[in-house]
Amino acid sequence: MQAFINLPLKSHEVPRLREAVGWDGRESDYPALFERCNFWAGARNEQGKLIAFGYVAGMGLQHGYMEDIIVHPDYQSQGIGERLVRKLLEEAQAYGLEIVTLTFAERHASFYERCGFHVGSGGVWQKT
Repeated sequence: MQAFINLPLKSHEVPRLREAVGWDGRESDYPALFERCNFWAGARNEQGKLIAFGYVAGMGLQHGYMEDIIVHPDYQSQGIGERLVRKLLEEAQAYGLEIVTLTFAERHASFYERCGFHVGSGGVWQKT
C-alpha cells in the first residue's frame, strides 16, 4: 500500500475512517481541514476505499504539527501507518519544516519512535 500526498478525497471519507477506528467523525471539519492544513497523506485499498489518513498543520514556517494518524482496523499491523507517517515527514522536509510534533497515547510511543520521533516531555492544553 502506497501513501500519497494530498490524495484527492471526498468530504465524507475521512469522517467515515475516523468512525471506523472509534473516533468521532467530526463531519463539520471537512472539507475545511483540507483548505487549512499544510498537507495530508492518504492510502486506498484495491477497491479505492480510504484506509489510511494523516495530516500536518501549522504556520508553514519552521514547525508543523502532525495529527490524526488513522489506519482502518482491517489494515492495521501491516506497516501502513509507518509508511504514512514517513511519507508525511518526507513532505515536511520538502516543505521546509524543521520540527514536527505530535501528541499520542503512551501505548503508541514505540510506533512513533520507529517512525523517527524522539519521545520527550511536553504539555497539552485541552478545553474542559
